[in-house]
Amino acid sequence: MVRFGGADNTMSKEKTTMQPVTHQNGGAKQPPTPPPAQPSRMRLANAIRGKLVKPPRVLLYSQEKLGKSTFASHAPSPIFICAEDGTSELDVVRYPEPERWSDVFEALHDLQTSEHEFQTLVIDTLDWLEPKCWAAVCAKAKVSSIEDLPYGKGYVAALDEWRLLLARLDQLRAVKNMGIILLAHSWIKTFKSPDADYDRYEMKIHIKAGGLFKEWCDAVLFGSYEEYTHEKNGRTKAVSTGARLLHTQRRSAWDAGNRYDLPETLPLDWDAFADAVAAHRPASPAHTRARIEAMLTELSNETVSTKVRASVVRAADDAAELARIADKLSGLLQTSEVQS
Repeated sequence: MVRFGGADNTMSKEKTTMQPVTHQNGGAKQPPTPPPAQPSRMRLANAIRGKLVKPPRVLLYSQEKLGKSTFASHAPSPIFICAEDGTSELDVVRYPEPERWSDVFEALHDLQTSEHEFQTLVIDTLDWLEPKCWAAVCAKAKVSSIEDLPYGKGYVAALDEWRLLLARLDQLRAVKNMGIILLAHSWIKTFKSPDADYDRYEMKIHIKAGGLFKEWCDAVLFGSYEEYTHEKNGRTKAVSTGARLLHTQRRSAWDAGNRYDLPETLPLDWDAFADAVAAHRPASPAHTRARIEAMLTELSNETVSTKVRASVVRAADDAAELARIADKLSGLLQTSEVQS
């Protein structure tokens, strides 16, 4: 051990012997026993086969006053978190309008930990909520504007806040089995393509945040009025029928998509959307197996029948795979090759 001397600032070295720490009873103190290791969840025994039916995560964006909030109000037992006053004419249950970004998380915590009968959470709208997200980022960074953070770091930090929000929504969905509906306004932006630049509708939020939400949701829907073109006196005009539509597939003028194999266009109506989702979900395994057996009675080719039955055995209770087998068999029955 090195020890400093007195006034002459000399140093002297002294050997020390380390003695084990002992208890009062004289025994040497043993290091604490580490807790037993938790068994890993990532085991084949915990693997899950087949399709998982969960409440939907829906994103609907459109121009203002189209009926987004009305669409969401007809979802099962909805409760709204409204960042804008867009539901004042609707008979719905809503939290107080959030004043801060943290208010949204307090509402989600309340929904997750309280006993209630709500089945759907609606956030109305993302673009009105975004300034509160940015304000939280600015408060943490101690700047007055998100643009004050260089090199786009402010928007990157905001993306982390949005990810936290989505994680809480996933927790709510898992714990309370609640569906999630996110609403947003649209605006027209120029889309830069390798071939040519053109205008299209996009969500009215930062492009990185918009991309995150579209990846997260099961259905990204674009709402619009039904329009057609009419030519008169050599001039082409766009005419609206007044009908309000949901677009479920991507087109050059908008972004959309879904995991439910929905029709390309639906009425802007929750029941129509829910019926389309239910219609395109595979039936129960037992029902599909019975359907396959009924079709096999019409099949005269024993070789094909044997292969189909073997495929059914391998599929077990995988509803999606059984549905694929049934669809393929239905197509085979319509060909003359199988019957011959």
